[in-house]
Amino acid sequence: MDFNFTEEQEMVRDGLSRLVREQYDWETRRKATESDAGWRPEIWSQLAELGILGMPFSEEDGGFGGGAVDAMVVMEEFGKGLVVEPFVPTVVCAGGFLKHAGTDAQKEDHLSAIIDGSRVFAFAYAEPRGRYDYADLGTTAKKDGSGYVLSGHKAVVIGAPWASHLIVTARTSGDRRDKSGVSVFIVDKSSAGIITRDYSTVDGRRASEIYFENVSVPADALIGEEGAALPLIERVTDEAIAAQCAEACGAMKVAHAMTVEYSRQRKQFGVAIGSFQVLQHRMVDMYTEYEQSVSLTYLATLRLDADETERKRAVSAAKVGVGKAARYIGQEAVQIHGGNGVTDEYAIGHYFKRLTIFDSEFGNIDHHLKRHMALA
Repeated sequence: MDFNFTEEQEMVRDGLSRLVREQYDWETRRKATESDAGWRPEIWSQLAELGILGMPFSEEDGGFGGGAVDAMVVMEEFGKGLVVEPFVPTVVCAGGFLKHAGTDAQKEDHLSAIIDGSRVFAFAYAEPRGRYDYADLGTTAKKDGSGYVLSGHKAVVIGAPWASHLIVTARTSGDRRDKSGVSVFIVDKSSAGIITRDYSTVDGRRASEIYFENVSVPADALIGEEGAALPLIERVTDEAIAAQCAEACGAMKVAHAMTVEYSRQRKQFGVAIGSFQVLQHRMVDMYTEYEQSVSLTYLATLRLDADETERKRAVSAAKVGVGKAARYIGQEAVQIHGGNGVTDEYAIGHYFKRLTIFDSEFGNIDHHLKRHMALA
């Protein structure tokens, strides 16, 4: 199988690598995440100008005719710089719902705004009791005339403090945990009845607890068929998992390189610690885990357009393998750095935090092991 990237994809990779290297250096990123805003809107605008936000969308939808592989290339470079701007919530998740099930009017209104960078989305799906079950919903959407009224609580909504709009999952019929009766809505975050509590996450991003208190939304806010959105949610979240696996691969590559470089400089007993064979073995194991993660990510990305069972198996296998590797590489990197690895001034500790949090998003290792085995 040919794993070579196209000339256009290599150009995108080179351009993003240069942008991250020149405008997203460690100190600049640190100042941005510690600021009141928590991100750099000018970087988001620059990504729009470069066409990055429109890459995964078809030319008919106003994009540049790319797909999941293009998103993978972008996310790997973002992972190398620990980029916090909300590419996955806005482009992969919101864009995924719209391109797979949006009406022509919804695409015209929202996709164009996503592509030009003027509209930022967050994906509000997780709930305190949900435990990775997308059908376990306490949030409800009840019919009210031609529209709906939303009530409920969404937890750890990544990127919500920066968002103008939300993609919200809610139950329109049936009992809690029923596979049917799940729907998806586009909600303006400024709507009456929405209460948010914003906070910083341990890996430097921003998130919100969002409460919906009788929030009215029009009928055209519904994406896809009412009550039949669970397969759509699973498809979009699988695409998000593949993208985040690529991000983790980028972060792992840099964490390994930082560790190797540190081992060459740090001296103990008069010699560089990198000369100790036991540490050499550990760094080789880190590199092996990284390479295996890249292969799993490629496979998952290429299987996103396969049938449902094959897609889920490939994505869950990647989430398990990359999740284990991310945890291992992050822990080894911090340990080899010693006390420096846990100080806020050293970048490696922040790579460790991002790689650790990766496991908890869209299902952890245990969850995806169970899903993979259930599909065997």
